Amino acid sequence: MEKSFSKSYAESGVDITAGYESVERIKSHVAKTVIPGVVGGIGGFGGMFEIAAKDYKHPVLVSGTDGVGTKLKIAFLTDKHDTIGIDCVAMCVNDVACSGAKPLFFLDYIACGKNYPEKIEQIVKGVADGCVQAGCALVGGETAEHPGLMPNEEYDLAGFTVGIADMDNIVTGDGLNAGNALIGVASSGVHSNGFSLIRKVFGINEERVNTYVDELGKTLGEELLTPTKIYVKPLLELMDKVKVNAISHITGGGFYENVPRMLKDGFTAVIEKEKCFKKPIFDLIQKQGKISERDMYNTFNMGIGLVIAVDGEKADEAVRILKACGEEAAVIGEIKAGEKGVELC
Repeated sequence: MEKSFSKSYAESGVDITAGYESVERIKSHVAKTVIPGVVGGIGGFGGMFEIAAKDYKHPVLVSGTDGVGTKLKIAFLTDKHDTIGIDCVAMCVNDVACSGAKPLFFLDYIACGKNYPEKIEQIVKGVADGCVQAGCALVGGETAEHPGLMPNEEYDLAGFTVGIADMDNIVTGDGLNAGNALIGVASSGVHSNGFSLIRKVFGINEERVNTYVDELGKTLGEELLTPTKIYVKPLLELMDKVKVNAISHITGGGFYENVPRMLKDGFTAVIEKEKCFKKPIFDLIQKQGKISERDMYNTFNMGIGLVIAVDGEKADEAVRILKACGEEAAVIGEIKAGEKGVELC
């Protein structure tokens, strides 16, 4: 005769009451992201947003999704979770803005081994902060507890955003021509790419991330957790005043993978390395890991978060606009006729 038993969901590892508490804790953070267009609040089965289509001649929706990758390991080791959400938002909204679109709303997805409401609140606080920086609304999300699938103390974080642009204003790269100036906009640091290599180079552990590094003026963990720069508002300001021909968001794959994505056939991007805003963290990574210069530029942003192509005669104006928005920007190269690709000199 089979033995009967009864178990609750909580005993299986999923704490529903912790989920309720997490929702209550994040409400104030979500509220600060509310912008015109938001319909309803969190807690429904779908996040709703009203599109003011009358403001666009030919409205086009532009979507993007991404995660934070193994940068999360640094958050686990430092037990600091209030900025990693900014990275998640940045990785999505920057891509959408590179198409000329204004992000409208954002949704997040957190998968965790165990739901610790205080930790979930800190993660979502970062997401909300990122949404405020991007000018978009956090209209929903999901926190999924996965006992037995991942360690209790760990989580994964991903996001999704939708933006809008007028068809005539979408940045496709079709307007790119020889003689275009390439403007570099500084990154805040490593951003959210290359962390699998970084962790191997530094032998990342709890002791290492809490070690003060003279060259950085802070601990290694503090440097590596510097949030990814969100470029949405400066880009929209620039595109409102100057015709932008192409934009590249320098993420995973560095310059060699991302810059060619902004080019059309028959054009080469020539970039002068000494004009880029290389930060001490990149010298430290290269030296510690004995990494070749090409591999560094093929993995990291090397101090440049965006590369923007504008007509040569508009370069100085574009730099002035970006600087007025608080960005560090400079002309770092040009477009020339040739085989599609990037040339670093």
